[in-house]
Amino acid sequence: MIGYLKGTVAGIQKGSSNRVTLILEVNQIGYELQIPPRLTQQLPAIGEFFQVFTHQQVREDQVGLFGFASAAERDLFRQLVGVSGIGTQMAIALLDTLGLPDLVQAIVTGNTRALAKTPGVGNKTAERIALELKTKLKQWQQNAGVASTNSPTPALGILEDVEMTLFALGYSHEEVAQALQTIGQDGQVAKSVNAEDWIRSAIAWLSQ
Repeated sequence: MIGYLKGTVAGIQKGSSNRVTLILEVNQIGYELQIPPRLTQQLPAIGEFFQVFTHQQVREDQVGLFGFASAAERDLFRQLVGVSGIGTQMAIALLDTLGLPDLVQAIVTGNTRALAKTPGVGNKTAERIALELKTKLKQWQQNAGVASTNSPTPALGILEDVEMTLFALGYSHEEVAQALQTIGQDGQVAKSVNAEDWIRSAIAWLSQ
């Protein structure tokens, strides 16, 4: 098993289905690793040094390498692919859509709505992920030093109304999530159970 690789960035390839492959040269050998697309934002320039934590998958017909920015992210990936029905591509998509802290928090709090925002993850799959990993990740979260995200968000009773309204106005999932996280820091908004307050504040922030 390869735990991590240290080398120079030789190239980045973007393929179909949002797949991104990092080519890392280590001792004159070019390793191809599939990485979460968001990791490209952390990669240095071509020819510069980089360390990536890896998961090696061995099948009868192929051997694959997956790369991650941290050991914690790699370990969470391994937890995800251990869930029935969750393959490597769905696990990558979950990490890429939510990011490490938010993904862990969504699982341990049973926030299936957040998990289902990932392309290809339906409500039943989200429920299965939360059910199988909730208890495991509570302890793992502490041991791995993964901080919880405690940013206030609308109460579950109005969250869907707030999100659906903002989506209907043309904002993306990423924009809506960022807006809600930011305006949730406002104590007055955070205490509100009125969807209109959250929607109005979110639009104001997004329009800046």
